[in-house]
Amino acid sequence: MKAETNTAGAAQDDPACSARLPLAARNGPVSMLVSRIARLHRIAAGKLLKGLGLYPGQEFLMMHLWDTGPVRQSELIKAVDLDPSTVTKMLQRLEQAGHVRRRPDPEDRRAVLVESTETSCALLTEVQRSWGELEEQTLAGLTPDDRAQLARLLTRVEANLCTETADCPEEARRAAALR
Repeated sequence: MKAETNTAGAAQDDPACSARLPLAARNGPVSMLVSRIARLHRIAAGKLLKGLGLYPGQEFLMMHLWDTGPVRQSELIKAVDLDPSTVTKMLQRLEQAGHVRRRPDPEDRRAVLVESTETSCALLTEVQRSWGELEEQTLAGLTPDDRAQLARLLTRVEANLCTETADCPEEARRAAALR
């Protein structure tokens, strides 16, 4: 069944299509939605993390350190795929808060090892709780089947984008290969 179109040519029954879209975005309504959702998600995460004394993005550094243990700062920068100066600033703040420790790598004194501290263990529990709260806020009103389908679709979108940018985490690379 063909959808009715409005004067802008957007399908009225498709929530991704709207005359409210900027003219330049009308050929990419889903991309516009993804951008808006990413922005809103980051704002919501920021509000939850602020109560923990974290800025958005710092939790990803901490998640990596909690999962891997001590790692060279250069490897951490690659893992989180951020500008080195951004990671350095994040680490300075996390170090001042007592969540990370940096020290020379005993195998290469020019390299710096970064590790989570014992103090950060309480933070881990709070970050887990905050991410659960963010998940519920993000997916409110979706059934378990909707949530599973959304996760499958977003995994596919991630794989598409990773393939195009050649900037894939290993899991996304595997998912793209299975297509």
